[in-house]
Order: sequence, then C-alpha cells, then structure tokens
Amino acid sequence: MTQPMDLSARSPWSRLNDVEEVEVHPLHRPVDADVVVPGSKSFTNRALIMAGLAHGRSVLHGILRSDDSYWCVDSLRRLGLRVHVDGDTVEVDGSGGEWPVQEAELFIGAAGTTARFLPGALAVAPRGCWRVTGNRRLSERPLAPLLDALTALGARIEATAGGCLPITVHGSGLRGGQLAMSGRQSSQFISGVLIAAPYAEQPVDIAITDHIVQHAYVHITIDVMRAFGAAVTADASLRTMHVTPGPYQGRTLQLEADASTACYFFAMAALVGGRMRVTNLGYHTRQPDIRFVDLLERMGCEVVRGETFVEVRGSGRLHGGLTVSMKEMSDQTLTLAALAPFADGPVTVTDVAHIRHHESDRIHAACTLLREMGIRAEERDDGFTVWPGDPRPARLATYDDHRIAMAFSLLGLRVPGIRVLDPGCVSKTCPVFFDRLQDLGVRVTYVQRDGAGG
Repeated sequence: MTQPMDLSARSPWSRLNDVEEVEVHPLHRPVDADVVVPGSKSFTNRALIMAGLAHGRSVLHGILRSDDSYWCVDSLRRLGLRVHVDGDTVEVDGSGGEWPVQEAELFIGAAGTTARFLPGALAVAPRGCWRVTGNRRLSERPLAPLLDALTALGARIEATAGGCLPITVHGSGLRGGQLAMSGRQSSQFISGVLIAAPYAEQPVDIAITDHIVQHAYVHITIDVMRAFGAAVTADASLRTMHVTPGPYQGRTLQLEADASTACYFFAMAALVGGRMRVTNLGYHTRQPDIRFVDLLERMGCEVVRGETFVEVRGSGRLHGGLTVSMKEMSDQTLTLAALAPFADGPVTVTDVAHIRHHESDRIHAACTLLREMGIRAEERDDGFTVWPGDPRPARLATYDDHRIAMAFSLLGLRVPGIRVLDPGCVSKTCPVFFDRLQDLGVRVTYVQRDGAGG
C-alpha cells in the first residue's frame, strides 16, 4: 500500500521536509532519562480558537509549535486578528465574535481539529463569508455531523457533496436551542458545537443520542471553555450539556504538555528497558492517552505516577496475551502495534473503527507495515491482532501520517535497518521528534531528497 506525499499541509514551522527518509538505529543499552515534551495539540487549538473569539487579549503559554497549530494561527491572522508568537507563547487580541476581515479563504492544511472547531467560530459572526479549505486527506475526512448540527442551530454553511471540505461559512449568527447529536464518529464534532455555543442568541442544550467515542476530549473542551469564562454544565457521563450565552473573556493560560507525544517516550523504556520520566505532565491530566501507561503496566512495566510527572520503567520484555479496547486512547493504537511483535503472546486491539478515517486508514496501514516486516497481523473492522515475531528490516511508508511515523520509528530501537519514509510528516504534532530521539542517545541517519546522507 502506497500513498503519495502531500507537502501542501506543511507549514513554515515544519522540519525535515527536505528529508526523504530516516533510519533509526538500535539502542544497545537501557534508557535513563528525564524528558520535557512539547505542548498539547488538543489544548493548543481549542485555546487558540477561543482566544480568537474572546473579548480582549489572551496570553497562552506552552503552545505546541506544529503544522496544525500554525494553520490555526494563520487562519486567525487572515481573519484580521493580531497574533504574536514568541517561542511557545502566543498573544491573541480577540475579535469579540466579529471577525475584522469579513471575506477570506482559509487554508488549514491537515488540521482536523481546526476543521472541526473553526466553522462554528465563523458562523457565530453577524456578517462575513469565508471559504475553508484543507489538504487532500483532510478534504476526504467527514464533517457532515458537525455541519448538520451547526445548521440546526441556525448557521449558514455550504458544503460539497458528502459534507467535506471545502466549505463556505456565512456569518449570520446562531439561534441556539436544543440539539440531538451522535458521538460515535468523533468527539470533535461535539467540541466544535460547544466552542461556538456561548455566542448563540439562546442557550444551547446538547443531548447525545448514543455514545461518545472519546469522552475525555469533550471534558477538555468544557474545561478550556470555563477557563475563558463560559457557563457550561454537563452531567458526569456527558449525556446532556447546557451552554448559557455569554462571550469568552481574554485570559492568561498555561497549557498542558501533550500526553500523546509522551507515550512514544514511555514506549522507549518498554522496548529497550530502563527508565523514562516525562517531567512536565502529571498522571491526573484529562488527556486520555496518559492511560497508555496503565497498559504498559499490564505488559510488564513499572509505572510511577506523580502530580507533575510520570515515569515508566521497563525491562525490554513485554507480556502479551491481551485483548484491549483502545477506544478512549485510540491515538496510541499504532504505538501498541509497534510494541506488539516484541510481546510474549498475541495482542488484540478492539473498538477503534473510527481511526480508519484519521490521517490514514490506521488499521489497514498498521497491519500492512507489520506484514512487510514479516509479522503476522490480522485486520478486522474495528481493530487487529498482532502475533509475536522477529521483525525484519524494511523501508516503511508513513502515509503522510505523523502517528505512523513516530510509532513505527520505535521498531528501529530493536531492529536494524528500519527506515521511515517522509519523516517530515511528524511536524503535524511534534516537529522535534527525531531531535528528541537523538538527545536520548539514539543514532538517527537522515537521507536528503537529493540523495545525500546527513
């Protein structure tokens, strides 16, 4: 299975776009390290959109500098806002819900969160017309449930057949009212409605008709909304949510580190043994991927859980014979797939059918890559089973998917000859990923697109 690269989503914050492939070389010793991971994509793009809607200035510390956040910043600037970026701090002078530039084309790269959060933020404006476009893969990903929900609240949005990008959003405000939504395809559709809801004329009441595929991210949305002064109530299971009208107010916020990125470093300790401590993220974060350390514990690692840090200690030996629902931490499905060949029994993943519609069909991609390395992998609609084996050297496609690139790079820590194609795709969420591996003593060889090694 091959997939052509689409560099259109890469931003000026990208790295490695001139690199054709990287080879990650085996690490022949245990790790022993403290690491600081970059900011959370989930918090960054939520906070940026809310800061853009807010009255007054917001200062956001600890943002993630990545392609996804760059395109969100770029959209706010194209809408006429002052957005000043200094390292991992951003100042945003908010619009108060009325965007200064009332006609623009907004290209958002491959940023799925921005695709789900921006339409409602545009629709609440009393006037304006904006066309939102993305790269090839993002234009294939579904938006219809979000667009239908916003339309039911009074938004005017024109979409292509199938409800995908590009879309045209007309600023005409939201009425508000009662809304029934499904949560089984993506929690981001619910978050997209919630973020816009404080600007509706009437309260917004959301009732979930089935289940939410990842509850934690909706809780994160509500937490950030409250930090910006919104009045939101919800029951513990998020079956019903109520938002009272009232605009966001500018704030100074410290954003969390990214739990999804942290998991690749925890997995290093599991694979090669030793100790890995992430020093800027506590176990009690809302981010669901932190529970990946619970799974590593089941697989034989020791975990130390702190308020401001999490540490994983591994032996390089992993227990298998597991069946795991990854529904609530589905971004770590690929990390588990990369670990599974080294377990002492088969590993079965369930409840992640929705990841077929992410940056790639991640279930099919994972099984294809494992088979290319000689590992038995059985694909099912909602997951897969991977059997233990000895992976062989391979040049691995990444399908322009940052999580494939980071997860499958880890195999190189144990297997010689693991080369990862188009490593620049990691810039979507962690442009410094390979730099951090090198900081930890991993030898990484770069092959430039002109054929020169580096």
